[in-house]
Amino acid sequence: MTPTTVIEIGRQAVEVTLLVSAPLFIAALVTGLLISVFQAATQINEATLSFVPKLIVVFITLIVAGPWMITLLTDYMQRLYSSIPGIIG
Repeated sequence: MTPTTVIEIGRQAVEVTLLVSAPLFIAALVTGLLISVFQAATQINEATLSFVPKLIVVFITLIVAGPWMITLLTDYMQRLYSSIPGIIG
């Protein structure tokens, strides 16, 4: 197992992690931005107002993007496990 192989496996792991987490982060970010604009326009300064809409949007995003996320993770795991003999030997 060479250092290049270790770096490549780590790079792929980070890439998969970013791809899986991106839809949830983007949904929460957009929701938070919209709620913040609404709060600024109406001058409502309630910190907990954005929590429930973010939670709902992230949950809906997880339901919609969940199958794609699971497929991405299982494909990565299968590639990783199938490459073990080549890495060891």
